[in-house]
Amino acid sequence: MSEFLLWPAGAPYAKGDSEEDCPAITPYLVDGGDRPAVIVCPGGGYGTRAFHEGEPIAQWLNRLGISAFVLRYRVAPYQYPCALIDVQRAIRTVRHEAKTFGIDPAKLGLLGFSAGGHLTANAGTSYDKGNKEAEDEVERHSSRPDLLVLCYPVITLTDPFAHAGSRENLLGKEPELRKVEQLSNELNVTEDTPPTFLWHTSDDAAVSVENSLIFASALSKHNVLFDLHVYAKGRHGLGLAEDEAHTNSWISACASWLALNGFK
Repeated sequence: MSEFLLWPAGAPYAKGDSEEDCPAITPYLVDGGDRPAVIVCPGGGYGTRAFHEGEPIAQWLNRLGISAFVLRYRVAPYQYPCALIDVQRAIRTVRHEAKTFGIDPAKLGLLGFSAGGHLTANAGTSYDKGNKEAEDEVERHSSRPDLLVLCYPVITLTDPFAHAGSRENLLGKEPELRKVEQLSNELNVTEDTPPTFLWHTSDDAAVSVENSLIFASALSKHNVLFDLHVYAKGRHGLGLAEDEAHTNSWISACASWLALNGFK
C-alpha cells in the first residue's frame, strides 16, 4: 500500500506542499485482519529521518506478525509542536482506518529511535481521548498509544544529559525554560503512561544512557510496567544492530515483550 497522507488538504502549520511539508504514514501490513500494529518513528535529531530506522524496522515487525506504519513526521526547519501533532494524528488516523488496514485499534503501539524516541515518549506522556464533537472524524479518536518502544531515546531536554542538536532543532537556539521542561519526558510520566520497553548502550557517545535510566526511574515511581535493557557497548544509531553479536539481542527481547503485551 502506498503512503497515506495524514492531512490530505494540508497539515497545520504547513509552509508549502512538498513532501517534507506533508506528514504521512507508509503502511507495511500483515494479512489476517485485526492485527496488532506499531507506528515507527525513525531518529535523526529532529533534522532528518534515518532510513535504517524506518522500513527495516517495519519489516522486522511484520516477521513478528505485527503490522507497521513508518511515520514521515516534520523535522527542521519545522519546530514544536509540529512533530507531536504529526504523531498524534498518525495514531488517530490508524485507529480511524483500522478496518481498511486490517488492524486492531486497541493494540496500537509506538516505536522510536533516538529523537524519534523522544517523539514517541512525548506522545506517550502527552495525549488526549479525542474530541467526540470534532467535525473531522479522525480527531474523534484517542491519541494515546497502547505501548511504547524506546530505542536509545532522547528523553530529557535539560542539561547535562540533553542531546543539544535535537533540542535546538525542536525548540531553537535559546528555548524558554518552560518549553524545555514541558518536553523533558521524564517530568511528565503518570500512572497512565503506557507500558514501555527501553534499550540503550552504556557507552553511547551521542545520547547519554542516562536518558533511558531517568525515564525508567520515572516509570518505576508511577508503577508503570517496563523492560529496561542496557548493553555494555555499541555506537549510537544501531537500528536492528544486526552486525552486533551481543547488542542485537534487543530484537528478541523486544519480541518477547511485545508478545507478553498481546502484540503477537
